[in-house]
Amino acid sequence: MKNLKPYKMTTALLLSVTFGSTLTIPLTSALINPAPVVAQNTQFSDVSSNYWARDFISALVNRGVIAGFPDGTFQPDAPVTRAQFAAMVQKALPKERMRTNIPFNDVASNYWASGAINNAYEMGFLSGYPGQIFRPEQNIPREQVLVSLANGLNYTPANSVDSVVGYFNDSSGISNFARSPVAAATEKRIVVNYPNTRLLNPTRNATRAEVAALIYQALVSQGQVASINSPYVVSQLPIATNTRIVSGTQIPVSYQADKILLTRDETVPITLTIAEDMVSSNGSVLIPRNSTITGELRPTENGTRFVAQELQLLNGRTYTVNASSEVITETETVNRGTDTGNLLKNAAIGTAAAAAISGVTGDRRITTGELLLGAGAGVLATLIPQFLGRNSVDLLVIKPETNLNITMNSDLVLN
Repeated sequence: MKNLKPYKMTTALLLSVTFGSTLTIPLTSALINPAPVVAQNTQFSDVSSNYWARDFISALVNRGVIAGFPDGTFQPDAPVTRAQFAAMVQKALPKERMRTNIPFNDVASNYWASGAINNAYEMGFLSGYPGQIFRPEQNIPREQVLVSLANGLNYTPANSVDSVVGYFNDSSGISNFARSPVAAATEKRIVVNYPNTRLLNPTRNATRAEVAALIYQALVSQGQVASINSPYVVSQLPIATNTRIVSGTQIPVSYQADKILLTRDETVPITLTIAEDMVSSNGSVLIPRNSTITGELRPTENGTRFVAQELQLLNGRTYTVNASSEVITETETVNRGTDTGNLLKNAAIGTAAAAAISGVTGDRRITTGELLLGAGAGVLATLIPQFLGRNSVDLLVIKPETNLNITMNSDLVLN
């Protein structure tokens, strides 16, 4: 135990609390008096409010399937071992046993996850390697997670395997044993790919965040939970052709920052992402999620609005688009004593806004960590002097989730 990495030791402790008496962990001094476990807290210090997998993680924590660490973190990018995945999947998706347990030569009876491994094997979620080997401490690749979920839930592809997995740009990297289960999981909308839905990364080790998302989608496929609106769930609805999107249609979009700060008179280019599939009445996709709309925020009517210029679909095809958001007039006052750390948390800032904040607060470091929009850091020095000596400045605040849904101003024909 002394040679275990800290996160592995902590994970073993958390799983004993989460999964009950079927998991046995050898007691050591580190475990007899453990730090409090953050078992039901969904506010993790390393999972921001706009983190791509936050809703998946929170949902599984609330269901007792996975937990955080005693220091208040979740470690979303940490890899998951086969033993850890066994503990998660048998807890999340309990089902009748389909086969008799076999003893694995590398899983001792007192190993912390022996009970979970037995359960996952008997339910059909996981199998061993030749020679009755399980490799419990081996990190589990993404394709193995999908194979486990598809096989354990008895999913088989309804369409051509090559056609389905051909959606992924890296489909050639999927192992032969995994192609059919991955196709089945894709059809069942279990696959979640961040940040690009077209990249499966089949042989890369799955992270804790990814496993949470994939298990949650498996629960969705079983009708046990409501679906989460995420642009990273792979959807293979048929794409509509020769379609007209009429004027007045609203397009839901997302952006990488929680808020955008601008001065009233600056124009900045930005690219928005289509947040969800736009689907026709017959079930065909008009605009696939993760397509992008480029345009700019322009000053208008004592505020700003997003004016769209180009739509780019996932296949690379582009269209000139006439669409815009409502006028945004909400402001936030920046005073001389404003805490720039809180002001700029998860924010994107226009170059002029950055100069205004720097000039008023005296903070010259604000461009080092934030997303700077517009002319770039090179012109900041020339803009800051006009704000020096001011006690305050009012900046426009754009909240993408609520302010930037855009409306078509004229029909758009997609060929």
